[in-house]
Amino acid sequence: MIDDIIEAKELRIERKRFYVELRENERGKFLRITEEAHGRRNTIIVPSTGVDDFTAAISEVLTNNGTAPV
Repeated sequence: MIDDIIEAKELRIERKRFYVELRENERGKFLRITEEAHGRRNTIIVPSTGVDDFTAAISEVLTNNGTAPV
């Protein structure tokens, strides 16, 4: 199964690199977030139908903890 990259962004935060990619394959669109640190990679996949809920949950957690960026 081959994925097509629709949009991609790379972030470097401290000693880590994050790759945020909107991809698509025959099963649909999805957000793929990969963390690379110390030669290791961890990836999560969020189906496009859940991206709004995912980002809302992150925002809520940061807001409730009082550490949301200004």
